[in-house]
Amino acid sequence: MEGWESVQFEDCIESIVYSTKVQRKDFLSEGAYPIVSQEESLINGFWDEAGDVFEVDRPVVVFGDHTRILKYIDFDFVLGADGVKVLKPRPFLDPRFFFYQLHTAELNSLGYARHYRLLKEHRVSFPAFADQRRIASILDEAFEGIATAKAHAEKNLRNAREVFAQSREATLERSDGWLEASLSELCEIRHGYAFAGEHFATHGEHVLLTPGSFFETGGFRDRGGKTKYFVGAIPLAFVLDEGDLLVAMTEQAAGLLGSPLLVPEDGRYLHNQRLGRVIGRDSAPWTNEFFFHVFNLRRVRAEIHASASGVKVRHTSPAKIGAVRVKFPPTSGEQSALAAALRDLAEDCHRLQASYTRKLAALDELKKSLLHQAFSGAL
Repeated sequence: MEGWESVQFEDCIESIVYSTKVQRKDFLSEGAYPIVSQEESLINGFWDEAGDVFEVDRPVVVFGDHTRILKYIDFDFVLGADGVKVLKPRPFLDPRFFFYQLHTAELNSLGYARHYRLLKEHRVSFPAFADQRRIASILDEAFEGIATAKAHAEKNLRNAREVFAQSREATLERSDGWLEASLSELCEIRHGYAFAGEHFATHGEHVLLTPGSFFETGGFRDRGGKTKYFVGAIPLAFVLDEGDLLVAMTEQAAGLLGSPLLVPEDGRYLHNQRLGRVIGRDSAPWTNEFFFHVFNLRRVRAEIHASASGVKVRHTSPAKIGAVRVKFPPTSGEQSALAAALRDLAEDCHRLQASYTRKLAALDELKKSLLHQAFSGAL
C-alpha cells in the first residue's frame, strides 16, 4: 500500500515491567482496582492492593495468550495471572489503530496452548500517524454501530427463545379440567444398557445416545465428531424407535439432569444406563410428545434436579423421577392437540431465532470486511 510501512510485531512494542499478577481464585467481586485477565469481558474481577496496580500512562493492548482475546485498556488495572500479555505500542503507532490492526493477525487456534508465538510472526502495516487516527476513528464509529445492532439482535434472539418457554409454561401449568398424578402412575422409566467394555468406533450404523446427546432445554443434539457408534452384538431390546421418549438421569454437563429427548429416527439409536426410556402405561392417557414438554417445565426440571445425589456428578433414579407429580389432559387426543400447537409455536420461534442468528453472523462478517478495508488502504 502506497505510503504505508510494515515492521515486525516485536519492533512495534516497548518493553514493560509487569506488576504482580493475581491468581483467578483470588479475584474479588468488588474492590478498588479492576482486574483485567484473558476472558472475553473487559473487567474480570477486582483487587484492593494499590502496590499491584499496573499504571497506564499511554493506552495498551492486553492479549490473552490462551484465548486470543484482544482488549484496549486506557485505565490503571491489575493483571490476572493466567496468560496475560501487555502490549504497549511504540510512539509511532496510535494505540487504537494498533489495537484494530492486531485483529488482522492470523492466529489459528492451538486449543489451550499459548498463541503469543504466532503473534510474534505478525507484521504490522501502518500509514502516517494522522491517517492512523483517521482510520481508528472510522472503525470506532462503525464498530459502535455494529455493537449496538448486535446487542439488539442478541436481545431479540433471547426473547424469541423465552417466548416459547413462557408459552409452554402458561399452557401446561394449569388445572381447569386436567388430571394430576405422579409420573410413576403414568409411566415406567427403564434404564438403558450398560455398555461398559463393549466396542465402539468412530463410524457405524448404531449411535449411542448419552446425556451429551441432549440440549439443556431438551431435544436431540448431534455431537458431530464426538458421536460414539456401537459395533458389537446389538442388544435389540435397547434399539430405539422414532418418537421414543428419553430422560437424562445424570448431570453429564450443567443443566442436563432431567432433560428430555424424542428419538429422531427408527432403529439407529441405542441408549446407555445414564438415560431412562419413558414408556406410558396402558392404563393411563399418554403421548410422548406431550410429556416431552411436561418434562421440560421449570417446576418439573427443578424437582428432578432436587432429587439427585452425588458430589462431582449428580444422579437421579426412575423411582425418584416417578415421585414427581404432574398435570395433564384426560385424553390422549387432547394431549396430541396441545403437543401439535406447541410444535407449531416452536417452529415459528425457531424461524425467528434463525433470522437473528443470521443477522449476528452478518454483523461479524461486516466487522471482518471493515477491518480488511481499513488495513488494505481502502478507507
